[in-house]
Amino acid sequence: MAEKGEKKMFDVLVINAIASIGLDRFPAQRYKVSADARTPDVVLVRSQDLHKFDFGASVKAVGRAGAGTNNIPVAQLTKRGVPVFNAPGANANAVKELVLAGMLLAARNLAGALEFVRGLDASATDLAKRVESGKKEYAGTELPGQTLGVIGLGKIGSLVADAAIRLGMQVQGYDPEITVDAAWSLPSQVRRANSVDELIRTSNFVTLHVPLVDKTRHLVNAKNVEHFKPAAVLLNFSREGVVDDAAVLKGLAVKQLHAYVTDFPTAELLRVPGVIALPHLGASTREAEENCAIMVVDQAREYLEQGNVQNAVNFPDTAMARESPFRVAIANANMPNMLARISESMGGAGLNIHNMINKSRGELAYTLVDVDSAVPAAVLERLRAVEGVLAVRYLPAE
Repeated sequence: MAEKGEKKMFDVLVINAIASIGLDRFPAQRYKVSADARTPDVVLVRSQDLHKFDFGASVKAVGRAGAGTNNIPVAQLTKRGVPVFNAPGANANAVKELVLAGMLLAARNLAGALEFVRGLDASATDLAKRVESGKKEYAGTELPGQTLGVIGLGKIGSLVADAAIRLGMQVQGYDPEITVDAAWSLPSQVRRANSVDELIRTSNFVTLHVPLVDKTRHLVNAKNVEHFKPAAVLLNFSREGVVDDAAVLKGLAVKQLHAYVTDFPTAELLRVPGVIALPHLGASTREAEENCAIMVVDQAREYLEQGNVQNAVNFPDTAMARESPFRVAIANANMPNMLARISESMGGAGLNIHNMINKSRGELAYTLVDVDSAVPAAVLERLRAVEGVLAVRYLPAE
């Protein structure tokens, strides 16, 4: 007997507020979107910490309406064969603009100047004199001719570099993991630094645009803070753990750093002279939230309906045009002879493989198989029983 495939209605659990312009892209005749779905097929989230969340057996995909996925237990979901989608680049312009604002805040001492004006006595008869007398404490510098060091040259880093060049700044970058696409989009005027330390030593402004992983934790630390140029400015719109706050505070105390502009306020940073802390505003624009929502919804739909994968942080990008109504999607451990076992399970049941694609990423592999006839339930169970197979989905065309 042929397997019917996945249910025609998908339940979507929405955690946090996701822009309606994105959620509206779920067709009502096939998707039920709610904040209380008990057996969701897909979970959409923004910033809520899901490390203790109970992902039931029904969950087939998780989508983060943003770039970072530190709030999601990716490793746990990978072991179940569940992709975690994000929206890289969707909020890039919003972050770029905030980085530029941060540079201007620090270069022109605007945070202190605003506090000074806020503290003036509106009833003072010599108000104008006090303004003129106090402004000399907030004289700043202009950006043209200054050197900006960009650590991390993905979409955001490239946009920041391009904007800084247009402002007349000299720009250098460091990114040992740069992709071919990112390299092509990088302005040709960006000079390549050979190391983080070299970049820090030779930059007036340093901005961070890297994910938080083991290699980048405390990327700015006690060993390299002392290498900053005197009066340098550090900007962190990346992730909290990328910077060692204690080391930066010491750098500010001895005037090694002029300012630390961060989107991640901590208890240690509050009300410290030289710290300009913002309440995680990087992606907080209407446009960015809408872009992220649209992107992650489209990716989730494509996976649920067709099995194709794009922008999953734990799955390889995998796409195959439909050449048959009968499709099987298989997530498995990246191990030898897996394709042979998949082919044997199907061929042994008399199924002819029309087309197949297999991609791998680290310890995980993903396979899409189009066959010429309906797939019996027994074949799917046989595939699920293969050692190393994490998840099997049957996606017959409607």
